[in-house]
Amino acid sequence: MQADFWHERWSKQQIGFHESVANPLLLAHFAALGVARGARIFLPLCGKTLDIDWLLAQGYGVAGAELSQIAVASLFERLQLVPHIEQLDDLERWSAAGLDVLIGDVFSLSAKTLGHMDAVYDRAALIALPPDMRARYAHHLDTITGGAPQLLITLDYDQSLLAGPPFSVGAEEIRSLYAHRKPVQIAGQEIPGGFRGLNQVHENTWLLGKRSPDPAY
Repeated sequence: MQADFWHERWSKQQIGFHESVANPLLLAHFAALGVARGARIFLPLCGKTLDIDWLLAQGYGVAGAELSQIAVASLFERLQLVPHIEQLDDLERWSAAGLDVLIGDVFSLSAKTLGHMDAVYDRAALIALPPDMRARYAHHLDTITGGAPQLLITLDYDQSLLAGPPFSVGAEEIRSLYAHRKPVQIAGQEIPGGFRGLNQVHENTWLLGKRSPDPAY
C-alpha cells in the first residue's frame, strides 16, 4: 500500500486493526520462539499495539518500525515514556528504556540501524501488504534481523469477497515465502462471528525457524 493510505488512516483514526488488548495469540504462543527474558523482539509495522506493553512487562526489549508518527506518539504517551528522538537519514528513532521505534518506511531500515534482534513478532505487517510486496518484505526482514525466528499471525479467507488490507495470506504462500524457514502452523482457528461480514475467516499462527546460513531464495 502507498504511504499516503496509512497516513490518512491514522490521521482520521480509521484504525480498526488496532486491538484494545494484547493479542491472545501472542500470549498463548510467544514461548514457542524459545527466547530468554531480556531478548530483543522486532515488531514490524507496529502501530501503537498493546502487544508492546505486554512484551515490555515480561522483561523483553522491543524494537518497532512504524510509518505513522501519530501512532508512535500515542504509544509513548500511553506508556508514559518521554522519548529521546534522533534523526537517521530517512528514519526517525524514538527511544526510551527497553523500547526503540523507527518511524518511516520499513524498507529504509537497515540491520545496522535496527541492531541485533533475537526474534520477530509479525501480527499485522505481512497481511497489510499486497501480493506484489510480500516477497520483498519477507526477504528484507530476513536481511535486517539476521534471519531471527518469527512468530507470524495471518488471516486466510476468500480474497475475492473482500478487498484488503488486511489481506488473505494462505498456507501455500507462507510455505513459498518462507521455504528456507521450514514454517510450521502451530495454531489455527475460525474467527467467531466472522470478519467484516465474512464467515469462514481463519486466523493462523506460524512459527518460522531461524534462517539457515545460506537460504535458497
